[in-house]
Amino acid sequence: MSDWQLIAVRFGVYAAIAILFGLSAFGLYGLRGGERGGALALRGWLIASSIAGLLLSASWLLLMASSMADVPLWPVDRAAIDGVLSGSAIGTAWKVRMIGLLIAGLAATRVRWLPVVAASSAAALASLAWTGHGSVGERMPGWGHLGADILHLIASSAWVGALVGLILLVSRPIARVDRDHLDLTHRALHGFGAVGTIIVATIVVTGLINSWFMVGIGNLASLATTLYGQLLLAKLALFAVMLALAALNCFRLTPAFERSIAAADHRGALGALRKSLAAETACVTVILALVAWLGTLAPPTSAM
Repeated sequence: MSDWQLIAVRFGVYAAIAILFGLSAFGLYGLRGGERGGALALRGWLIASSIAGLLLSASWLLLMASSMADVPLWPVDRAAIDGVLSGSAIGTAWKVRMIGLLIAGLAATRVRWLPVVAASSAAALASLAWTGHGSVGERMPGWGHLGADILHLIASSAWVGALVGLILLVSRPIARVDRDHLDLTHRALHGFGAVGTIIVATIVVTGLINSWFMVGIGNLASLATTLYGQLLLAKLALFAVMLALAALNCFRLTPAFERSIAAADHRGALGALRKSLAAETACVTVILALVAWLGTLAPPTSAM
């Protein structure tokens, strides 16, 4: 089995569940009741994300069983799969993830059940922490790392889902954009600006905690000399770019968009928002790929 297969599937699982949770959360805090069904067609996106998460998680199980038992990927070795499901925390986490995704997919068929989608997809997100470095550790340090990892996943996914929701709003064809849609888009942008502060603070704090456990102060000087360190530094650089773009959206582009609505001349401001959100989404896509890759590598502290 190629490591790239596992990295690709991990990336797909992270992306699908992040969109599922983040978009459902965005629907709750960024949209009003009737807008959740009409403005973004949330139901289709949520159902598709849950199905993708289920299929990719099933593929992940096959790849993990093949790797852990050192057997070929095909034909499927049922004994290897049973070993993963019954004899490891990874198996328990996989079951929780599948149940959470299934509940989320069923609940997504009714917009009024959006809180259920958010809660069950949050449980699926939390299960991902048990497949990463946060699950390694004993007693309080290990549980502290695991808790920080879960909060990091939830906050990051909230950002991912908000980006998807905002892109869906700003990318509507100009011919279909009326005053009501413009007002909704501005309100969603402004609302995410407030929630985004909490999201960023959570990502930063939990990221520092995770770095303490996985890198350690003693390894900072040599961090750039290892593949793990290089990928981590690339992730941090992209996160800094995302912060700059988010600040640009919040303090310049969103106010300019509000003024353009009042002046009935929104094309330029809307185009600028589209470009900024597209750049932000490109950054988060690469970050998810780096996270999937980092999860297959041993952190510096594992050598201590």
